[in-house]
Amino acid sequence: MLLEDGSRSDGSVPAAGRSPKTDLAKVKAYMDEHFDRPLTIADLAQEASISPKYFVDLFKKTYGQSAMEYLTDLRINRAKRYLKESGHKLRDIALKVGYSDEFYFSRKFKKEVGVSPSDYAKTARKRIAICSSCVTGQLLALQIMPVAAPIDPKWTAYYYNAHRTDIECHLKLTDPYTSWRFDANVERLVHIRPDAIIGTDQISAADQDKLRKIAPCCIVHRNNPDWRGELRTIASFLEREEQAKQWIELYDRRVGQAREAVQKEVGREKVAVIRVYGQYLYFYSNPGIREVLYHDLCLDTFPDVRANAPLTLEQLAELNPDRIMVMVCPEAASRAHWLSLQHAPAWRGLKAVRQYKVHLIAGDPWLDYSAVGVMRMLEEALLMFTGYCPNRHLDTVHGDSRAT
Repeated sequence: MLLEDGSRSDGSVPAAGRSPKTDLAKVKAYMDEHFDRPLTIADLAQEASISPKYFVDLFKKTYGQSAMEYLTDLRINRAKRYLKESGHKLRDIALKVGYSDEFYFSRKFKKEVGVSPSDYAKTARKRIAICSSCVTGQLLALQIMPVAAPIDPKWTAYYYNAHRTDIECHLKLTDPYTSWRFDANVERLVHIRPDAIIGTDQISAADQDKLRKIAPCCIVHRNNPDWRGELRTIASFLEREEQAKQWIELYDRRVGQAREAVQKEVGREKVAVIRVYGQYLYFYSNPGIREVLYHDLCLDTFPDVRANAPLTLEQLAELNPDRIMVMVCPEAASRAHWLSLQHAPAWRGLKAVRQYKVHLIAGDPWLDYSAVGVMRMLEEALLMFTGYCPNRHLDTVHGDSRAT
């Protein structure tokens, strides 16, 4: 007989040498492969060799969502692929993803995605191009994979590694320090013929006019960045308002969970974000850092220190933060300075250094102020400060949702 903690009444464990967590990984893989079957909690608990009640609690604790929620995600994401990539009838798609009733499937799909399966299929086949890298994370949050986007293995590593084969046309990143001209991107967009183009007002007025001659355009403003407002603007343009609403609600729920966990670990410790650039240190801040660290997670910092101002090592020693997050610019001079800095007595004497509370962060995601970017910042902060993060959104939100 199984007890609620997964052990048997005779004191033995369900399977020699296997922990409940190991069994859950096996069950999760089983669900990934057999999501089209009529799976029940009893079936899954039996696969894990634990009681149904313990299975329900353990799965939720381990993966941050219930087993049935995870199963629904699997089915809906696979349905999206069929709707985009096949000409199957709705009843056939319902059967292929585990629903025997196409009408129930339609209601479930609309509840989860925000639009009906037929409307999703129409929108999903639109070819959307983006001309600014900061928009990539907005489209993915709306469950759209762009047909063209500026991605680069160095500056947008996450999107490049995850989606370079999904994005048909790789545009060049705008770089104000080179003689490269935006015309190269315009020529590529003319060739691929997108249905719509999204960019920011960082693109010159002349180049915006060129884009409007190719396809209808949505130009968002970046002077006073607000990822939520920008997401809603793009969603309205693409008729994806419900997806924007769902993402924002998801993010707000994650914030509540992460804040509680981080506050238990960090409390009122003073946190400083330091940027190493060339031979200089800076007390660094940007919209994403301000929102995620200081607003959402309520971390304490040094409000009297001017953001993005040069900072000497002696000044940093006077502040003596409890925790330091360090962003090192990815070029030779900055990396060399960072290496030498770690041997400086003043650095080694800092409280955060002595207590092993120095965290290295990278521009990706901490420079990506978008819906996906702030979600990744939140999850990276949770992992950094608590040592645990399920990294859930990557599998269940935009993994299989593409507009091509």
